[in-house]
Amino acid sequence: MQKKLEERIVLFSLWLLMFSSSSQFFIMSPILSQIGEQLTIPEQWLGTLITAYAISLAIMALMIGPISDRYGRRKILLVGCGSSAIVLLLHPLAYNYYSLLTLRILAGLAGGVLAGSCVAYVGDYFSIGRRGWANGIVATGSAAGQIIGIPMGTLLSGWIGFYAPFQFFGVMIAIAFVVILIKLPQPILPNQNCKTGVFQASRDYLKLLREPGVKSIAMGYILSFFSISIFIVYFPTWLENSFRIDNYEIAILFLIGGIATVLAGPISGRLSDKRGRGQIIVLTNLILAIALPISVFVLNQHYVFYPVVFFVIMVFIVARRVPFQTLAGDIVQDQHRGRMMSLTLSIGQIGMALGSGLAGLVYTQIGFIGNAVFAAIACFTMAIIIQRYFPDYQTKRKIANSRLS
Repeated sequence: MQKKLEERIVLFSLWLLMFSSSSQFFIMSPILSQIGEQLTIPEQWLGTLITAYAISLAIMALMIGPISDRYGRRKILLVGCGSSAIVLLLHPLAYNYYSLLTLRILAGLAGGVLAGSCVAYVGDYFSIGRRGWANGIVATGSAAGQIIGIPMGTLLSGWIGFYAPFQFFGVMIAIAFVVILIKLPQPILPNQNCKTGVFQASRDYLKLLREPGVKSIAMGYILSFFSISIFIVYFPTWLENSFRIDNYEIAILFLIGGIATVLAGPISGRLSDKRGRGQIIVLTNLILAIALPISVFVLNQHYVFYPVVFFVIMVFIVARRVPFQTLAGDIVQDQHRGRMMSLTLSIGQIGMALGSGLAGLVYTQIGFIGNAVFAAIACFTMAIIIQRYFPDYQTKRKIANSRLS
């Protein structure tokens, strides 16, 4: 009974953190056009605000991974929550492109502290047979952000100003900080006396990258984040410009996406525990590769179906994400999981930076169909990589070997 209560506290703490931190990032997409109007930022530059966040997150995540392995995930989560809350509460100070860019860079640095620690904590605390399930539960925090946080933030942005949702999520992260401080335990891991110097950490990362499985996971993260950012970032802007969708309809759209995440997250996590991570990842990527370009043609003919289209897309994005995160944590030993998650998530942010930076150029020069085609190519390439390096028997063998070594 006591163990179950502790598990629930752990899941709730990480869920609240995921709700707050993911929402403050994803709110950028639905309010991007409002930011451009209120701060007089050209449309093609808006994506660079997300690029700056992604790059700074990637740099910090690489630095923090070895430290979390040495000092424990709980301390890192507290540092990340505290710094994120402060930066988000300062967003009303932004008055032009460069001031907001600076704040998003600082938010990215704070987010980098949290980047791999949440998923790595799940790997530390839960047994391998329950990690997919636990990651699926934690992932519903992002869904709750889409159902409650992002629609509310979109409306707050329209009513008050673009900075209002960032303040709201800053308060939520502050609450997460208090819950983690009071209730979150620190799992005891072997080899927590590992060195954390820059050169030692660099050697450790290079050693990880020499493993074929890790290289494949890293490439998968780049392609996954690229496909999401180049499509989703300008999806609301396309709807607003092409079909005159307003703030209320965009808020409802992300609520629908959140419902899709709630449904897909736990189910895909359980399926990956039973059927294998690789099968789920390959299947969802192939479906997305077909669905993304087709969705643009469908909406150009019948734009009223945009809620249905977004729902389906989000189902498969989340169904891909949960088993892929779990697979990345499975293939390494427990004491290296922080490094692994920080490395792969940091590399994934390169894909996010490339996708969001390229999204504005593609959208303004080609049209949104260009965004969809680029995203589809990335999904198809990711499917090939996972099928090549992680068929189920290989995945199971890698997991077994990592536990015996």
